[in-house]
Amino acid sequence: MNLRKDIIIFSLPLLFACKTSKNVTVQNTDLTTLHFTASSATEWTNLFYRKHGWFGADGIFSIPMNSIDTAGANNPETMILFSDTMLGDIINDSLQPGYLMIHNSVALLKNTEPDNSNIHFYWDTVNGKPIGLFTPNTPNSKKGDYYWLGDGFANKDLNATYFFAFRIRDTSTAAFGFAEVGNTIIKIPFSSQPPFHDQQQMETPFYLSGTADTYGSFGACVFPNTKDAGYKNADGYVYVYGVRGKEKNVMVARVQPQDFEHFSKWRFWDGATWNADINKVANITNNASNELSVSPLGDGRYAMVFQTDGIGKTIGLRLSNHPEGPYGPIINLWNCTEPDSVKNFVVYNAKAHPNLSKPNELLISYNVNSFDFWNDIKTHPNLYRPRFITIKLQ
Repeated sequence: MNLRKDIIIFSLPLLFACKTSKNVTVQNTDLTTLHFTASSATEWTNLFYRKHGWFGADGIFSIPMNSIDTAGANNPETMILFSDTMLGDIINDSLQPGYLMIHNSVALLKNTEPDNSNIHFYWDTVNGKPIGLFTPNTPNSKKGDYYWLGDGFANKDLNATYFFAFRIRDTSTAAFGFAEVGNTIIKIPFSSQPPFHDQQQMETPFYLSGTADTYGSFGACVFPNTKDAGYKNADGYVYVYGVRGKEKNVMVARVQPQDFEHFSKWRFWDGATWNADINKVANITNNASNELSVSPLGDGRYAMVFQTDGIGKTIGLRLSNHPEGPYGPIINLWNCTEPDSVKNFVVYNAKAHPNLSKPNELLISYNVNSFDFWNDIKTHPNLYRPRFITIKLQ
């Protein structure tokens, strides 16, 4: 499917001002204006248009394995995390019998060019049957639970890659008949290779139960603001963002990389300071999506990228002078056309991939799904895969 090309320059009058950080020299304190052009990144979209084996998934978090998370870094290898994944064969645009869904998978991308020869997809098998690479085995896990994967980073202080995994449990056969029931961090030693049988799973206290207005979880975005990640003005903390409630409110915690496994050392932004009590965590903005990104811009500002309202058609961006906010109003980056082409199609979970971006650009992905998935996948077998756009900063 070809995405339309669009060129946008967005500007609003200055509405917000913010103090400068002691750790960052802020050159631009305007939280309402971003000058950019937007276009479809066809070469990246086509990389995931596949006919054999892995042919679709959502999720798509990218982790540079050398830890350098900045645009133009030319990382030698990137780990790409997927959640629910489709495996099978498509011949002449017809999905062949025997296709199936597993709950997570991984791709390893050599270099940062979207070339088919650079990417390989991985999953596990049991008795010859494909399964996800990561199956819950924590003390609170129950038979039938499965993981959808969150964001992560390569932690040089602890010689391992860490990423979040949301423990999911089916509750009915309805379209949204599932619930998150726990939050896990998965640790993979740097020397490990797929299918990662030496992985470690750590259940965390970072899942907030409650009503539909309050429940949520951390791991929607991990931003390593460290020198190892390539940020010269880094404050040395790893920022972890979460989303909660029907309003898609965003929360943030932080911890130093060497303390990542020591949950008592995590601190949560309460709106005024970093607090040890997770129950006092504040909402720093809203109308985001369950997956998102936060990335430094070259002018000292931070850009939060998300799908507006969770499954809205618009990819949005908010600006801040600090990782914890405050964040300015939504700037519309792109209007996704897939829901206009097929009745039941939905788009969701936009995020930026700075480590795969070129200098002064942001490569942004978003996911496509259907409210009538199991019928639509038969007639549109390549619907369920990430699409990409490029934002060029002016």
